Order: sequence, then structure tokens, then C-alpha cells
Amino acid sequence: MYKVDLSPDPKEVAAIEARRNREKERQSRFFNVRTRVMGVDVKALNSQVEERKLREATEQSKEAAYGTYQEQYDLVAQMLEKEEAERTRRLNKKVQEFREQKQQLKNRQEFDLWDPGRLWMEFPAYLGPSDPPCGPASLQCFAGEDLERAMCLKMQQEQFRYSLERQLQEQQQVQDDEKCADMLDDQLRLAVDMRAAQLAKLEESCRVAMMSAMANANKAQAAELAERQRRERQHEQEANLMEIQNQITSDLLTENPQVAQNPVAPHRVLPYCWKGMTPEQRAAIRKVQEVQRREKEAQHQADQALDAKWESQALHLAQAAMELEEQERELCAEFRRGLGSFNQQLAKEQNAQQNYLNSIIYTNQPTAQYHLQFNTSSR
Repeated sequence: MYKVDLSPDPKEVAAIEARRNREKERQSRFFNVRTRVMGVDVKALNSQVEERKLREATEQSKEAAYGTYQEQYDLVAQMLEKEEAERTRRLNKKVQEFREQKQQLKNRQEFDLWDPGRLWMEFPAYLGPSDPPCGPASLQCFAGEDLERAMCLKMQQEQFRYSLERQLQEQQQVQDDEKCADMLDDQLRLAVDMRAAQLAKLEESCRVAMMSAMANANKAQAAELAERQRRERQHEQEANLMEIQNQITSDLLTENPQVAQNPVAPHRVLPYCWKGMTPEQRAAIRKVQEVQRREKEAQHQADQALDAKWESQALHLAQAAMELEEQERELCAEFRRGLGSFNQQLAKEQNAQQNYLNSIIYTNQPTAQYHLQFNTSSR
């Protein structure tokens, strides 16, 4: 069998309902004499064109303001990128200068460990009287004498002078770096302040332009709204006057029943001109209603007679069923009584058979001598 109780699709139901509502709205708009317009509504088209132009002008002003803000943000981002790049360059330059001045290869503590000429300097040919390889047996140096004291003092002075000059150079370099950094910071701060002032002026000009554009748009919208309301009021007044004139000059307010007749279908009436039924029509309708009432009463009596007949038949059937149930119960009771007597007779016969077996057949019990003789004969 085919399934006919399927639930409809909600989307299809919603689409049908939407089409029905649109059709109703369209009919109400077409059939309303106050709002319908024959032909093309030039005023409505002109108002739509004006609304579109105003909307386009508003969008253009918004896009221009957005472009101005975008340019400002781009300039600020470029300035920030340049500042970051300049800061990174200065930092890298300072790091490189620090490495060149204070991290030289010869000034490292571990330079002697990986000096490529270290093996050539371990055991030179001869350095002087104080050469470690030359011991007391060489008669080159003696305890208590210092033959290289002048050279050591000269080397110490040179080393002290070199350290002092290097410290002075480092201090001068630090001061120069600080002055340069302060100057760069001042220049950067001044440039940032100038750029911020320019951006503020540009933003203020954009804000003023946007406010003026928005004010003009609001004024245009207000004027358009006032004009639309004026046209609506004028159109409503004209429609009211036209309706009053139509009511006065037409047959709508008359009592002539011929006005409500449809010229195309005489058996139908015009709903907006119909004034009610005539006495002859009311009498005909009451006559038909009386005939229908009598027919319905006769049908009701026939239905009551049929229901009574069915109730009597159901009562007879119930009595017959009760009689059959009573007969069935009597037959069952008689069957149970016969079955009980048969079971008793059978029990008596079984008891008599058992007594016969116990008293006559199974009276002689075998003894041990019988079993012994049976075993001997079997061997």
C-alpha cells in the first residue's frame, strides 16, 4: 500500500505561504482605489532616482573618508617601520663597534691556547741571561740579579699608557655615542611630533569634510522625506475627494436592487453594491430551510428506528451466546465427572494387579544356597 500520510516539506509549505501572501498583497494594492495608479507613476520613479543618487553620493563620501583614513594609517605605518629599521641599524652598528673595540682577537684571555705560532715560541734559540732553559750550570744567570728590569719598567709604562689611552678613547666614544643617540632621539621626537601634528590636521579636515557631507546628506534626506510626506498627503486628499465624489455620483448609496446585478452573469451580484436580499428571496430561502428541516427530521427518525433494530438484534445475540456458554459449562462438568469415575476404576484395577503380584507371584524369596548352586552350574 502507498503511504498517503506523509508530512509536507516545511520549505515547500513556507514557499507556498510566501507566494500566497505576495499575491494577497498585490491584489490589495491593485484593488484599492485610493492607492492604485493606472499606467506609470512618474513621481514615484523620480523619487526613486533621487533616492538612488543620494545613496550613491553618501557612499562616495564614505569611501572618500575611508580612503583618507587609510592613507593616514599607511603613512603612520611607514613611519613606524622606518623608525624600527633605523633603531635596528643603530643597535647593530653599536654592537659591531663594541666587538671591534673590546672584543679583539689579541685581547682575549684564551688567545694563547689556540695561537697558531705558539709552538714556534715555546723553545726559542736564546732569549737572554734570564732564559729559563739556562740554569745555574750555564753560568748565564745568578740569583739576585735582574738584568731586564729596565725593559720590564718600560714595558709596564707602555702597557699603562696603552690602557690609559684605550680608556680615554672608550670614554670619548661613549660620550660621542650618547651625544649622537640624544641627537637622533631629539630629531626622531621632533619628526614624530611634526608628523603627529600633520596627521591631526589631516584628521580634523577629514572629520570636518565628513561632518559636512553627513549634514548635507541629512538635509537632503529630511527634504526628501518632507516632500514625500507632502506628496502622500496631497495624494490621500485627492483620493478622499475622488472617493467622496464617486460615492455621491454613483449608485452605491441608492436602494435600487438592480445596481447589484452583475451585467456579465445575471445570477451573481456585485459585492460592493449589494444592499441585501429581497423579501421574496428571504421567503424562498426559509421555504427551502423548512423542507430541509423536515427531511432531516425524517432521516433522524429513520436512523432511530434502525438503531433500535440493531440494539434488539444485539440483545438476542447476547442471550444466545449466554445459553451456549451455559451448555458448554454443563458439558464440561459432565466430562469431568466421567473422567473422574474412569480414573477411579483404573486405580482400582492397578491396585488389584499389584496385590496379585505381591501376594501370589512374588511370595518365594531366593536364599544364599540358590545363588551358590547357580554359580556352580554356570562354571
